[in-house]
Amino acid sequence: MAWIKRKFGERPPSKRLTREAIARGSNYLFFMQKLHRSYMEMKKGFFALLLMCILWAVDGRKKKEQMERDGCSEQESQPCAFIGVGNSDQEMQQLNLEGKNNCTAKTLYISDSDKREHFMLSVNMFYGNSDDFADKSHLQTFQKEAVIENADLYIASGTKVALFNRLRSQTVSTRYLHVEGGNFHAGSQQWGAFYIHLLDDDESEGEEFTDREGYIRYGQTVKLVCSVTGMALPRLIIRKVDKQTALLDADVPVSQLHKCAFYLKDTERMYLCLSQERIIQFQATPCPKERNKEMINDGASWTIISTDKAEYTFYEAMGPVIAPVIPVPVVDSLPLNGSGDVTMLELTGQNFTPNLRVWFGDVEAETMYRCGESMLCAVPDISAF
Repeated sequence: MAWIKRKFGERPPSKRLTREAIARGSNYLFFMQKLHRSYMEMKKGFFALLLMCILWAVDGRKKKEQMERDGCSEQESQPCAFIGVGNSDQEMQQLNLEGKNNCTAKTLYISDSDKREHFMLSVNMFYGNSDDFADKSHLQTFQKEAVIENADLYIASGTKVALFNRLRSQTVSTRYLHVEGGNFHAGSQQWGAFYIHLLDDDESEGEEFTDREGYIRYGQTVKLVCSVTGMALPRLIIRKVDKQTALLDADVPVSQLHKCAFYLKDTERMYLCLSQERIIQFQATPCPKERNKEMINDGASWTIISTDKAEYTFYEAMGPVIAPVIPVPVVDSLPLNGSGDVTMLELTGQNFTPNLRVWFGDVEAETMYRCGESMLCAVPDISAF
């Protein structure tokens, strides 16, 4: 029996990555997805959208079992999350995962007296045994009193949007459109990012469609596609909402935080609507005094806002790492140089470090570090696979 002496709290030295560990990658693959950019509704200094952190783990149960075999308790093998806006010395709020893969920050806000134009959203995640897999990102927004350029106000075809329904401006009743379990839902804890595509008016219903360029205007035909699952709603005509009516003749550009309704094309006045957490069809009634309006209920009125996300993938192949995975290396381009026996792949991006190695599947490539924005690697011969 061999004894290894370490100081109390000292972590074991890191192990060199092996092909066998890479081959097991499907067991311990993690994704961390965060809100990266959002326009803000500055009423009372709260964010228009809940700041949301999602942690995806492929076969995460095996990761938990491995940690418990290594001596971690049930509590130590659970992930923890903290979130905050501002400098690192400010108090951060703990997020309650409650055994789920996502959590939201409902009480995060910006002080009315804070005049900064840019804010940093900090998300710290780690296991109960203090093994970090944390990440931080910058959340850039405009000053509360600033005037936003028109181009930033409009919704462009092919961009991501989020939709939420808020009953009589009550934040406690806010429901967000998202996809869960293969169905569309309206929940209070999770929102989805949807690609909004502009279609030709004569575009037929189908899985394939032609996406037009330009800004979305009321009265046009659109397609909403979930950015995660690829699930799509039928063809919709987006209409401007005025109180509890949908305007049939409005044709102005759709702007951030506008209230809008989605008419299901070629139906008898059916609109996309929510009932509790279910998504249903609501049949509007013609307005008796104004033919250019149809009366809808509160559940068919949606607020639209542009959104985006940052998604990072990392894999603790040889067990928990000594240091956090931040800052995450980001590759912007992969140009090939050379041909024949010697082919080099140039990586340009950011956050590169000298200890990084490039792998092609489970084959390690000879890697040369240049600087924090550039690396080179030799493409392995086909016989290595």
